[in-house]
Amino acid sequence: MIDFKQFEKYSKPGPRYTSYPTAPIFNEAFTKETLIKHFKAQPSNRALSLYVHIPFCRSACYFCGCNVIFTSKDEKKVRYINYLKKELAILKQHVDTSRVVTQMHFGGGTPTYLEPEQLKTVITLIKETFPHFSPDAEISCEVDPRYFTKEHMDVLKDGGCNRLSFGVQDLNEEVQKTIHRIQPFQTTQNVMDIARNAGINSVNIDLIYGLPHQTKQSFHETIEQIITLNPDRLAVFNYAHVPWLMKTMRKFDETTFAPPSEKLEILKDTIEFFTQKGYKMVGMDHFAKPEDELFKAIEKGELHRNFQGYTTKGGADLIGIGVTSIGDGVDYYAQNFKDLKLYEEAIDRGELPVFKGYTLNKDDQIRQFVIMELMSNFSLNIPRVEKKFGIVFKDYFKDDLKELNEFIDAQLVLLTDDKITVNQTGTMLIRNICMPFDAYLKNVPENKRRFSKTI
Repeated sequence: MIDFKQFEKYSKPGPRYTSYPTAPIFNEAFTKETLIKHFKAQPSNRALSLYVHIPFCRSACYFCGCNVIFTSKDEKKVRYINYLKKELAILKQHVDTSRVVTQMHFGGGTPTYLEPEQLKTVITLIKETFPHFSPDAEISCEVDPRYFTKEHMDVLKDGGCNRLSFGVQDLNEEVQKTIHRIQPFQTTQNVMDIARNAGINSVNIDLIYGLPHQTKQSFHETIEQIITLNPDRLAVFNYAHVPWLMKTMRKFDETTFAPPSEKLEILKDTIEFFTQKGYKMVGMDHFAKPEDELFKAIEKGELHRNFQGYTTKGGADLIGIGVTSIGDGVDYYAQNFKDLKLYEEAIDRGELPVFKGYTLNKDDQIRQFVIMELMSNFSLNIPRVEKKFGIVFKDYFKDDLKELNEFIDAQLVLLTDDKITVNQTGTMLIRNICMPFDAYLKNVPENKRRFSKTI
């Protein structure tokens, strides 16, 4: 029996490490000209990954931290598609669009809040701009089951879609009412049937623990229902409470949140439940069936983490398309304007709608590799890092390893001459374990760190 009370001290603000350096480090010194230079420097034989942001939702889910636009007006969606068309034309001037695309992901917002014909238009525009998709390209779409029909499925299937991710979060009625997202189990079951009937054999379900009024018992009832749908993958995220960023989160009564020790109990129960049902844990918040390609990637050391979660499609430059979307390459991150008006104005000037970004130096690239390896595989091959970057690991990270000692002493991490290994209990604190390697946290006092809590 693990005494999670002792781990409450680790409940502190910390990054999720979907990138390193993290988004707060991005700055406006990185301009459209900077991005164009990075585009020109990319080798033509390097693959592309595309992320397309559709920002619209009908109404607010109070837990959501995404950049969304609430609307019921069709003309807003039509206008946005026209601007996507213009943005793609600008991208074509600066990116070698003959490169092979190995991955495309539609996120939001609610991509399927577009009408099926509108979604078809977007897919057609992208494939006209980037005509060379690899035969095994991963094409995925985030889906709100409340806005998904067979017609949407037909359009996605015709566009090559082979993965879907259904947002569920929680099935408890009180929780759903509090988070302003009423979604009966039957609704999710119906869209699962639509996906399976269309031959989609990779379906992910998103859940969130740490929401208001959740208990270990109530969340266990949710996962017991979800497992009857037989998803191929599950993402079980820790709710990120950032009310200083998202006004809707201020609607929550913070006394209804489970304390950190109970959140860890919920996570432990979830890990044990899905493991007993034949799933394996991938990274810090994903589960998948053993035959899933994620596990082949782990065995080869080829699992990657990006803004969409865990993926096998590494070694590609990510192009962000649409308002607020983020792209990246070997040594940079670039983000489009979050404000729709500024995004449109840049495109009307014929410019890439770059808001900010960051160019990584050598130290950033070393630390990025270390953190992403730990986040993906819960272990780090030290000789591999030394060979890749020409460093002596324990000299280079001498001060960082002193900070890591806290987790070694707590028997959460094992450090040997050639490996860092995080044990099963430690995986629940992986964000904390990565933080000693984050150079940008060193000079920021804990009470000044603007991140969600790690637990």
